[in-house]
Amino acid sequence: MESALPAAGFLYWVGAGTVAYLALRISCSLLTALRVWGLGHETGVGPGLGEWAGEKFKVETKTIAVDFASEDIYDKIKTSLAGLKIGVLVNNVGMSYEYPEYFLDVPDLDNIIKKLINVNVLSVCKMTQLVLPGMVESFASLLYSTNEGNHLAFVFLCLANFTENNVLQLHPCCCKWSKGAILNISSASGMYPVPLMTMYSATKAFVDFFSQCLHEEYRSKGIFVQSVLPYFVATKLAKIRKPTLDKPSSETFVKSAIKTVGVQSRTNGYLVHSLMGAVSSILPSWIYLKVSMTVGKSIRARYLKKNKKN
Repeated sequence: MESALPAAGFLYWVGAGTVAYLALRISCSLLTALRVWGLGHETGVGPGLGEWAGEKFKVETKTIAVDFASEDIYDKIKTSLAGLKIGVLVNNVGMSYEYPEYFLDVPDLDNIIKKLINVNVLSVCKMTQLVLPGMVESFASLLYSTNEGNHLAFVFLCLANFTENNVLQLHPCCCKWSKGAILNISSASGMYPVPLMTMYSATKAFVDFFSQCLHEEYRSKGIFVQSVLPYFVATKLAKIRKPTLDKPSSETFVKSAIKTVGVQSRTNGYLVHSLMGAVSSILPSWIYLKVSMTVGKSIRARYLKKNKKN
């Protein structure tokens, strides 16, 4: 009986330590969320910033129509960007599977492999290669003083449109970064492995790691690189029509995510998504993988059943 007491005490402290650790992780996530979404960041930065900049500074919008599934588009983009001082690059172009599927059973697998790599991986690297040198070459030389005494720099927001045609759009905006910022849209699927979405999950993990490494390499040069890892957002790509609390509209998500720019180099971009990520991070990997596999199988079965009826 006496020998069991030390063992019971040990188990008690192990349990107490585990609970304390989990509580600390969740508290840190909540405090981070409060800092970003409660207190906010630059109030002058938001969805209406481009319209405000257009009215105040009479800037124009330039569109370059390209197919990011191809590899021979970057000379055209480079030529079109010649002479432009780009201060913000948003790599937002992306594609995924039609539905969750086992790797070898993905329809048109050879073509999908090529497209996923070109659109989700190559585009991020090549666009960064085109834009980053200009940021490194001291973008601060473009700074000027306005009548209000604020130091602003005209920049172009390079937004790769999230559409089936993978169109790259350049939207003008203003911001207070002295040299530049690169915002790479990854996915929560890149935070942890997602079976039945294997290639998509892997390409988004690349974007996340690429962003983290790039941020460390160039932060000393005044360049901010951010990895954005959202869960589901109500868009045509996600095939979600009606926004909900955990599946916000694209407008709601952008309004929230823009507040994290300059604050967090790695973010889920939306309060509810951050809480979901915090919960996922404390789950043992085998539980997470089992749940992901079960959910993927369920979505796959529903899709195939619906497709068979049609």
